[in-house]
Amino acid sequence: MTVTTLDPGTALVVVDLQKGVTGLPTAHPAAEIVARSAELAEAFRAKGLPVVLVRVTSGAPGRTEGPARRLPPQADWAELVSELGRRDDDIVVTKHTWGAFHGTDLDLQLRRRGVTQVVVTGIATTKGVESTARAAHEHGYHVTVVTDAVTDGDADAHRHSVEKIFPALGETGTTEAVLKLLG
Repeated sequence: MTVTTLDPGTALVVVDLQKGVTGLPTAHPAAEIVARSAELAEAFRAKGLPVVLVRVTSGAPGRTEGPARRLPPQADWAELVSELGRRDDDIVVTKHTWGAFHGTDLDLQLRRRGVTQVVVTGIATTKGVESTARAAHEHGYHVTVVTDAVTDGDADAHRHSVEKIFPALGETGTTEAVLKLLG
């Protein structure tokens, strides 16, 4: 489904565009994801709409079959990239799992501002972005994922999320389509 509308109470949620994550190998150039997310952030701010900048500082402690990641591997790993142009009135969420809702005050921050819809961008499509989109959907928000402003380390997994998962959670669209709806 192509994005059809933005609610008056829409927030942009930018997931894990921080130095450590944007430095990882991705299917699409991280610089392009950052640039599109920054463009959306500026447009949301210009309309007086909330911008949420999410960063991850650790991982859930459970066992997995995949390789364990110990975060952060470097001192500035969780530092948000400067291209996002962080402002004092942006909402900054620090998470410790894949999704931006679990164990944070994100839902409270959004509800206090009358948010009914979230537009999600970031890295990684199948982890932070998908987990955040799923939780937003479960919390009753309208969800839009910006398909050219997300990427993953695994191109096939990224494609699966974009083509199969996100349409089941809400709408999808390009940066250009979202900017057009913002007016």
